[in-house]
Amino acid sequence: MKNLKDRVTIYQVAQAAGVSLATVSRVINKQGSVTEKTRERVEKTIANLGYKPSGLAQALATNRTTTIGVIIPSANYVYIANVLNGITAVAKEKGYVLTLFVTSHSRGEALSMIEKVITAHVDGAIIFDDQLAAEDVTKIASYNVPSVVIDAKISGDKVGDILFDYDDCIEKLIKAYYAGNGDKEMTFLHVHNAGRLLGRCEKTFIKANEDLNKSYKVVNCDDSYAHTYADFLQYFKTNKRGFFLCYRDSIAAAVMNAATDSGLKVPEEVEVVSIVGTKYASIVRPTLSTFHIDMSEVGKRAMYMLTDLLNQELIEKTAKFDATFIPGSSTKSISK
Repeated sequence: MKNLKDRVTIYQVAQAAGVSLATVSRVINKQGSVTEKTRERVEKTIANLGYKPSGLAQALATNRTTTIGVIIPSANYVYIANVLNGITAVAKEKGYVLTLFVTSHSRGEALSMIEKVITAHVDGAIIFDDQLAAEDVTKIASYNVPSVVIDAKISGDKVGDILFDYDDCIEKLIKAYYAGNGDKEMTFLHVHNAGRLLGRCEKTFIKANEDLNKSYKVVNCDDSYAHTYADFLQYFKTNKRGFFLCYRDSIAAAVMNAATDSGLKVPEEVEVVSIVGTKYASIVRPTLSTFHIDMSEVGKRAMYMLTDLLNQELIEKTAKFDATFIPGSSTKSISK
């Protein structure tokens, strides 16, 4: 590899090809009028000299950086990693690179990241952070940054959105459980700062139980396997039965492991369901019953929608993903 001081410049290309700097620039950026013979001579000179055009210079010339900003709350969760895998696959296919902006589940951080996205001169943005309000996202679009928002309904000419529907699945599960002679009180694990998705699921859980005149509990829970496991070891000292609806697989596994380590049987005495299911649902023992949305497909759809927005070809600005119930061994027989 050449040292920086030995790197070939556009001036050397122009001199060797016997053309102006403007002609070399037009060939590189595929803009303007250049004869085929001149284009071939410049391209041959570029290849012979090993010239690598400046990405910044090309961005200035074309007003495109081929960079997409992706705002996420954390990269530690499997379902978010799956979304990123989907985005990355399509970005590579379409010739884009990604820049990650991580908000750490804080609206203040999220607002700061919006400012960074705007000043980073990205071509577009994909936002998967439900701490942000509609006006926050619209601000990005107002700066001429086309955006796709995951798990939020946002209106705007330069905004597309992807919606999740776990509500119908949760309601059907609760009805099916009690219709099948379910005999345990249901408990929803509330995680502080988990965002709008879990908030919607909690409201659906409460309404479905109240519509059936069933008693229920909402228990505060730390978004950590270790803390949840320790808390439920204490919980199961006085509570020997229950049906638990948990945000993620790791939280569900913590409840299930605390139950078995307390001498309780799963699913005879304790039943557990994970809302945002991942591959770990099939790895743990007993296997977890979960709600499933293919998050990799969500990421792919988001990136395809964004490229269509960038090319002004997006017709359907809203896509919806419905969760399905995948029964495991952590619940008694419940039909899909």
